Amino acid sequence: MTDVLIVGAGAAGLVCAQDLQRAGIDWQIVEASDAVGGRVRSDHVDGYTLDRGFQILLTNYPQVNLRLDLPALGLGRFEPGAAVRYRGRMHAFVDPLRRPLALPESLANPIASPLDKARGAALVADVRAHSARELLHRADQSTEERLRAAGFSERFIEAFWRPFFAGIQLDPDLEVSARRFDVILRMLALGDTGLPREGMGAVTQMLAEALDESRIRLDSRVAQLAPRSVTLASGEQLTARAIVVATDGPTASALLGGRVDDPGSRAAGCLWFAAPAAPRRGPVLMLEGEGTGPALNVVVMSEVQPSYAPEGRALIAAAVPGARALDPDLEQQVAAQLARWFDGAASDFELLRRDVIGHGQPRQTPPFDPRRTVRLGEGLYVCGDHRDTAALQGAMFSGQRTATAVLADLAGAGG
Repeated sequence: MTDVLIVGAGAAGLVCAQDLQRAGIDWQIVEASDAVGGRVRSDHVDGYTLDRGFQILLTNYPQVNLRLDLPALGLGRFEPGAAVRYRGRMHAFVDPLRRPLALPESLANPIASPLDKARGAALVADVRAHSARELLHRADQSTEERLRAAGFSERFIEAFWRPFFAGIQLDPDLEVSARRFDVILRMLALGDTGLPREGMGAVTQMLAEALDESRIRLDSRVAQLAPRSVTLASGEQLTARAIVVATDGPTASALLGGRVDDPGSRAAGCLWFAAPAAPRRGPVLMLEGEGTGPALNVVVMSEVQPSYAPEGRALIAAAVPGARALDPDLEQQVAAQLARWFDGAASDFELLRRDVIGHGQPRQTPPFDPRRTVRLGEGLYVCGDHRDTAALQGAMFSGQRTATAVLADLAGAGG
């Protein structure tokens, strides 16, 4: 018997446990896999660091600043902006507020008209001027509707906005809520984008290091769940005054027998390539702006964070968001794309791993509720990015909200 049993050791469950531990509440986590982290994990393979799919850390997230020691993570940072593959060439599109010397090159690119660039500056100024709370309570529409209402040209939407936010929101169709789009754009405009020295898994490892590790049980899959008790796949039964389901949305829906809806899934794929040298220098995100793909985001990860590859080698990530990640011939398609991009250099690329993630993020189409309930009654609670925004911030904040609810309810029940 424990006060609170948490199912799942992803970011949401770890944050929930942190706040319960700080309050002196007896807690325990059961995790189905062999390590903490959920979808935010990294593997070290032959000197290369491979995240579980292409992931980035946005430093302006409030929970990131509240709970992580950013200097200790040793971040390598992306250049603010992107390089867009368009009409057979790479064209720079750089944030002029942070890289004013790059303004002439950005102004010269053929992707956006002068009016597009002016409207882009106005859009960024708008999201910078409003708090995330205000942005999340605006009238909602799809991301594509938001961009068209802002007056952007078809060319600029297709060559820049679609591949850029397809990678972040796993949404090649730009159907995700504009509320979420605005919040993420604000985070990008106000903070840095980076990669930890030890990979994105270092984020959840840091969250776990603040906890009593003896209370985290790995390789402990939950087979059945009821108010105040869970049964593990091994047959062992555990009881608690409160049970928090801190899994992804589809798993939570299955465990809770429909008490919460399955939010749906956005798939993601990533192909990791080793190379003898970087095919493009600089810590820049490269976008597929020609409408062919299938990889919409390509990054030489070792240019952003040198520790991702052995000395004298390079690591390349080709991210394929959406349903195309599930194509059986994806490897051949991506290889052909990289050959077009990098000419003869691509012949030396060696495929290290292909990640196919059926549930990369929950679907969050309009109208989007940015703060769904975490209380289910009968001592049951649920947290995860499907209860807030589909991002690390949303997962962590939902863990905090759930801990607050549990503590209030336990106090109301007499301790």
